[in-house]
Amino acid sequence: MPPVPQNRRVGPNGDASPGVRLLRIHEDATPATAGDNRSTEWSAPPEGGPEVFGLDGKSAVVTGASRGIGRAVALGLARAGANVAVLARGTSALAEVAKEIEASGRRALVLTCDIDRPDEIDQAVAAARDEFGGIDVVVNNAGGFSHVGPFLEMTPADWTQILRTNLDSVAHMCRAVGGYLTTVGRGSVINVASVGGYNGVPMLSPYAVAKAGVISLSRTLAVEWAASGVRVNVIAPGWTRTRLTRSFAGNPELADGLIQSVPMGRWGEPDDLVGAAVYLASDASRMVTGACLTVDGGVTAYDTGPAMIDMLSAGRVPI
Repeated sequence: MPPVPQNRRVGPNGDASPGVRLLRIHEDATPATAGDNRSTEWSAPPEGGPEVFGLDGKSAVVTGASRGIGRAVALGLARAGANVAVLARGTSALAEVAKEIEASGRRALVLTCDIDRPDEIDQAVAAARDEFGGIDVVVNNAGGFSHVGPFLEMTPADWTQILRTNLDSVAHMCRAVGGYLTTVGRGSVINVASVGGYNGVPMLSPYAVAKAGVISLSRTLAVEWAASGVRVNVIAPGWTRTRLTRSFAGNPELADGLIQSVPMGRWGEPDDLVGAAVYLASDASRMVTGACLTVDGGVTAYDTGPAMIDMLSAGRVPI
């Protein structure tokens, strides 16, 4: 296999961009040698004030970072002080994100990686550790669905693929990074689920099952890893304006029907998730583990009634 292109640096159009590294994991690149040159001793965080939310000196890995929530979170972590490795299948959009991270004064590492492949996840984690000297924060954001329809019309292949992308990939990333984090005795894992993981979601059964699984896995790992100093939490977005929901947001009738189920009366935006991510990544949440923060405008606190059920059952699934 060809070696990892250790000295390749790119900008959004393939031009030189100091500080941004590109590793094409899915092109059979060999894993980088892992290492950690930082102290593992615990130190008390700042008392009060905005400093407690700071991420200076920390390094993060964000999956699905080329657009939407993942992009917003990656940039938010960088603005809070973290160096960030951004992962996705494609390179060009990631290079744009990396350029913005670099503009904030932080280091960026571009990792093209197929999250459905555990071997590529392993290589990406090793590369991020090698580049930054360690990992402090992991945000498992990548996901999506390829099938919308009744459960009885779903093929086994549809079911398997959606669970592989939304649940198995999270488990693989947690496994890949968990041994390291529990050994060094620090770290924050943030898994992005969905409000669909709380309740049944007509027409999207495998997606809802996968997101419920992410919540359950996160709570389990939170208990298993707590004594090692590693925190595991969940962010559950509500109806957020992303590529996944653009067909619904762009239809006035569907969008209006959807907003009726949101007490705050508007669509969420990717930037609305940033505060929750920075909080869970930082020492501000140092006593928080096994939690699920819903960022949904009040959806999970509100019984939307028959109108929403009718819309979902009709195949209008804005998730």
